[in-house]
Amino acid sequence: MRKNKVITTDEVLLTLCSSVTQVLAAAGNAQIAYSPMVQKIQKTFLRPDLGCFVLFDGGFSGLVIINFTSEAAMEIYRKYMMSMGMPESELAQFHTSDEVGNVMGELMNQIVGDFTNKVRVNLQTSINQSQPKMMAINKQVQILINTQLDQPQARRVTFSTPLHNIFYMELAMDKTEFIQLHDFEATQEENVDDILANAHSAHQSQQAETAQAAADAADDDFLANLGL
Repeated sequence: MRKNKVITTDEVLLTLCSSVTQVLAAAGNAQIAYSPMVQKIQKTFLRPDLGCFVLFDGGFSGLVIINFTSEAAMEIYRKYMMSMGMPESELAQFHTSDEVGNVMGELMNQIVGDFTNKVRVNLQTSINQSQPKMMAINKQVQILINTQLDQPQARRVTFSTPLHNIFYMELAMDKTEFIQLHDFEATQEENVDDILANAHSAHQSQQAETAQAAADAADDDFLANLGL
């Protein structure tokens, strides 16, 4: 008798870890590794120095948090921007800079986007993500999902960069199992490089629109001062 394949919460977590390393590698941060030992935790927190969280729902609900130390955030930010051709002299100097927060939030968005794509392909279900919320903090803040999970499970994974800086990912979701009843042909996964390229293009377009709006406002003020 054929034994049905079962995918558990911890294998969903492994998929998320894969998304973190693959997206960051595509963003100029190769050789980021995660610990083979995973912590079971009771609560999820945003922690210093730079924390980001994303909610997802659909086939199953959950919460993803990534907490960066200032050193890890700056290493990842700098390598990403320099891989895009940004001169080192033009990079932000502190993790509290809006530019660093925006870039790390963009990367978080792509990580969860890659994760939802893998869930769609491998688990044949769909989940939707919220807009990432990234913030520089100096105290830990507890984050709760705005829906009651029946059997909540939380995990914490430690990641390390090539320069030995540390960041942490926390996942909270319902205890669940996906049972494969029969074989199926997986659809094509979206390429990580394409995801990042599209995100960068959208980011540049948004910056150009903001700059144009500021220029138009300055022109209007100038004409108003001339009485025209």
